[in-house]
Amino acid sequence: MSLTQLELNSLSVAKDVGKAFGLLAGLASDRLPTPVILLIGSIEGLIGYGAQWLVVSKRIQPLSYWKMCIFLCLGGNSTTWMNTAVLVTCIRNFRSNRGPVSGILKGYVGLSTAIFTDLCAALFGDDPAKFLAMLALIPFAVCLTAIVFLRETPPAATVEEEKEESKYFNLFNVVAVIVAVYLLAYSFIPNPSHVLSSVFSVILLVLLASPLAVPVYAFINSWNLNRFKNHADVERQIQEPLLREEKTQEEIQEKPAEEAAPAVVERTQAAEEEKAVVVVKRRPGLAVMNNMGQIGLALGYADVSLFVSMTSIWGFFGRIISGTVSEHYIKKAGTPRPLWNAASQILMAAGYILMAVALPGSLYIGSIVVGVCYGVRVAVSVPTASELFGLKYFGLIYNILILNLPLGSFLFSGLLAGFLYDAEATPTPGGGNTCVGAHCYRNVFIIMAIACVIGFGLDVLLGIRTKKIYTKIYMSRRSKKLASASNLQ
Repeated sequence: MSLTQLELNSLSVAKDVGKAFGLLAGLASDRLPTPVILLIGSIEGLIGYGAQWLVVSKRIQPLSYWKMCIFLCLGGNSTTWMNTAVLVTCIRNFRSNRGPVSGILKGYVGLSTAIFTDLCAALFGDDPAKFLAMLALIPFAVCLTAIVFLRETPPAATVEEEKEESKYFNLFNVVAVIVAVYLLAYSFIPNPSHVLSSVFSVILLVLLASPLAVPVYAFINSWNLNRFKNHADVERQIQEPLLREEKTQEEIQEKPAEEAAPAVVERTQAAEEEKAVVVVKRRPGLAVMNNMGQIGLALGYADVSLFVSMTSIWGFFGRIISGTVSEHYIKKAGTPRPLWNAASQILMAAGYILMAVALPGSLYIGSIVVGVCYGVRVAVSVPTASELFGLKYFGLIYNILILNLPLGSFLFSGLLAGFLYDAEATPTPGGGNTCVGAHCYRNVFIIMAIACVIGFGLDVLLGIRTKKIYTKIYMSRRSKKLASASNLQ
């Protein structure tokens, strides 16, 4: 379409601006049933990406620039409805494993870039029209299937149930890591044959479907336990005495103090949560992810698809590891989640400086570092918000939280990266412009490194402000464990 880099970035921003309207999904999530939320998102994605497919496949005449912005906006907004339905439902269902839930769900979202890219390359030879057709049809079909199964259920009530949940989430993590490593290995195969590509696609689809075995196993296991429990209840009714002994006040007072702690902790935690301050920061990671293709070309790489896949795959590792690790250290020592964001900010700043220096191979390392750190921020921010503000209006809270995506995309990717690139670029025949060399994005990387240092300070401040809350969460879970152990004795 003979667009400048600034105009091209504005199209990418239009997709992220669609996420700003995710507030509608957040408001609707507290008023509409989950299947309706999913249906709205799937239809919106079908229209948004379907229109782009019609243009790119030349089935219709190219649309004007503003119309393309609208359809990209629709495509971006569709994900907010899908994410809200899935994330809010799962966070509410698995309250004691919020970190792993966020890590797994957000991890697969990050991994989806590599999944769609590699599947399209394997089956259709990087045909952009077919890629857009996949984006329009596959999420639509998956959402229609999920409508049947996705619903809120009572959360785990005992320590044993929480342990059972954790075991299942560990299985999900293992499968997800296998998928990520499999995609990463395939990305390094030069010019795979048609047969190899077909085999790769079949195995990938099997791996993606394999987590379905976990809920099937859980259902069968639960059904067997309930049947055994019902049988045991009948026997207990025969053996139980007609009169029960009442516990004396002295016996109650002799119980360890830890057993009385959870109720006190919950009340004080609610009061502390009202005082908490959440600092919502813009994410400079999107500027690299939205411009990875141009960055690779500017640094002299002919094939940039590897960097796009690497950013996606390593972003997945950042999400899934940070979700699980942050949850582990809350249970073990009450470590505030924002401190993990602070650590990722420093590492991301180092990655930007490395790419600004433009040493040989720096884009490989930089894409890994930025992908991992961006993944950490995505996975950690979601459970943090749920712990500070609760789950009653979590759909709205989540969509307020992700307003940093369109804002950061507009400032860092749309304006900063596009403007500085065009300032360094030279016009090309037929319209548009291009830039080759390390200088094309050097100033962008330096400015984003500075932004990360500022973000580090804000994350540390938030970690200090929320230390009492996370200590109380730790004490509450510890008390629950002690009470459960005492009951077993």
